[in-house]
Amino acid sequence: MTSTILLAFALMLLLEGAMPFIAPAAWRETFRRLIQLSDGQIRFIGLTSMLIGLILLMLFS
Repeated sequence: MTSTILLAFALMLLLEGAMPFIAPAAWRETFRRLIQLSDGQIRFIGLTSMLIGLILLMLFS
């Protein structure tokens, strides 16, 4: 169980690090736009991301 969680964490770090490595200017611009969103909009994006992740987890496990 622990090894699976660590593998998932490692995969998350690889995916999160790919964008700033490949396209740092686009990554910076994305965060510049994110700062302009309201708290509600950011929460909605986070909720949507978690729901998609949960659905994918349920489908593929």
